Amino acid sequence: MTFFTALLVALLVWAVSSIRSIRWRSLVYSLPLPISLLLVTASVRVGGGQLLGVVAIALFISVVDLTHNRLGRHILLADAAGIAAYIGLSLVIAAFETIPFWPVLIAVTALWGAATLLAPPAGQDVKAAPSPRPGAPVKLATVFGASLLMVAFGNLLKGLIVTFPYSGVLVVIETRDHLTAFSRNFTRNSISLVAFFTGYHLLQAQGRPWALAAAWTAFAVCVGLLHLWSRTAEARKNEPRLM
Repeated sequence: MTFFTALLVALLVWAVSSIRSIRWRSLVYSLPLPISLLLVTASVRVGGGQLLGVVAIALFISVVDLTHNRLGRHILLADAAGIAAYIGLSLVIAAFETIPFWPVLIAVTALWGAATLLAPPAGQDVKAAPSPRPGAPVKLATVFGASLLMVAFGNLLKGLIVTFPYSGVLVVIETRDHLTAFSRNFTRNSISLVAFFTGYHLLQAQGRPWALAAAWTAFAVCVGLLHLWSRTAEARKNEPRLM
């Protein structure tokens, strides 16, 4: 199953790298495809730890952005710093035997609201300029090889493998010229992953098929609401003001 997970991650990274819109890149990146596959194949029960894992993913991208854009470090060093931050928070989470779901859900939702208000995405979508890239066969082979390493590495994190930023390790390299916009868009979209885990948690006792159906439904509804919210906010900004 490691092969299929790595292939899925590679295809996700490929899709993100092919999209010029930063808004759509962050949405595609937030799709819980690797998460769903791992929930099907791994014996993991969703609890508060997975919600904190979503926070860890957002932290990962923010650390990469800070290290690369603010501190001026090479993107690979920034990527390594992001991975270290994720693993560090994951080790703290893993130190607790059980993490209650509902109190963490309230705390994470409040944290998401504060982060979204303090660092909202830009009102106008950013377009990534096309840049020279290796040929398709070379790039796909490189991404797939890196994905295999990411999946093997993520397996060491036990329960937190579900939220390990497999594709993110490679996506931040593809999005290095617009990391701040990408990070802010993902932070806003991350509430959809919280909804995904909430749906799964509610029905996981009924079996994985029902839990995954509920999770994807919650994710889709949340993405739709975020889209409407974004469109409404942009429409209000573009409304002519009467003097």
